Amino acid sequence: MVVNKYKIREQNESLILKSIIDHENISRAELSTLTGLNKASVSSITKTLLDDGLIFETGIGSASIQGGRKPIMLQFNPKAAAILSFDIGIDYLKGSLAYLDGTEILSIQKKRITVDAKTVMSLLEQAIEELSIKANVEIVGLCTAVHGIVNENSIVFTPYYDLDTIDLYQELTSRYDYPIFIENEANLASLGEYVFSLDSKTLVSLSIHSGIGAGIVDHGILRKGQYGEAGEIGHSILYPNGKKCPCGNHGCLEQYASNSVLYETLAKVKQLDYVDSSVVKELIDHADTETLQELNKNAFLLSVGINNIIAIYDPEVVVINSSIYRSNPALLSVVEHHLTSRIARKVLIQNSALGSQATLYGGIALCCQNFLNIRELKFHLQNSY
Repeated sequence: MVVNKYKIREQNESLILKSIIDHENISRAELSTLTGLNKASVSSITKTLLDDGLIFETGIGSASIQGGRKPIMLQFNPKAAAILSFDIGIDYLKGSLAYLDGTEILSIQKKRITVDAKTVMSLLEQAIEELSIKANVEIVGLCTAVHGIVNENSIVFTPYYDLDTIDLYQELTSRYDYPIFIENEANLASLGEYVFSLDSKTLVSLSIHSGIGAGIVDHGILRKGQYGEAGEIGHSILYPNGKKCPCGNHGCLEQYASNSVLYETLAKVKQLDYVDSSVVKELIDHADTETLQELNKNAFLLSVGINNIIAIYDPEVVVINSSIYRSNPALLSVVEHHLTSRIARKVLIQNSALGSQATLYGGIALCCQNFLNIRELKFHLQNSY
């Protein structure tokens, strides 16, 4: 049982805990050397962490070259608590119950459903019940991702559904005791990549669906801007006086380079009733000329947005999270071909290793950062998606 399960840990306690997580097996003496804390403080803090169930003793280590008693090694206990994470799209809901290190306990997915202000709470409540009823550990946080602008847990603008008309944070906090977080899905996807996928300290993750959003992470901190609108690269203007966008602008990038636009264009060109990433891959496998032309055009337009991101944020890595690009990794070379600026040369462009699960992992990461009071948190998953 986790004692004081919702508390944010003291600075030195978090410092010790991070060192144990980063080094997997470590002794108290090594912790003292690594953190600069005296041995008495380390002993007191590790006792608290042992009592809380957040660490455990793994056995006896090797003695130092000077001899003496063999040290008792310490390890982080990811199964001390669990986290609920949800991704709410315009027509789907995905959820995960996971341990602190992202290891999944249980998941849920509902497709082709109606998600709006009237249905969202009943959908979430049902999903929370289905997941948490099977949890045999304490739940210490819940995060819900929405596809729109979020500022301090308040949904400001959702262009493709009406969740900006309800106070989802208040609805959830009135029903559940554990800490609740509402966040933009692209922001969470980037945090998921930072914590569970990449060793990079700074990155931008592009989430491409019906819109295009960019999550920006700098040393474990989401850079969201004053009003939560940083990274809305999909609403940067690609063509002045172009197509009208729900945001109020004309000619926004996502009106030309989003997955939805590509699907609609190909459906019209190929006279198909329905197109998704699997249909696109099938067309590519048959070397369909029109499809290849549209994909090359998409990669070129996306490279414009990526160039602007690099110029503004100067990240180590830009992650592309798109079902189209994951299915067709050769498109990355097309994007890179169009990134001709000197400022883009050192930036790594890559597909997401977490794929469609990145947002869920981001929700787990955000709750875990809060619970452990560790910003530069890093875990390594056994599997990627």
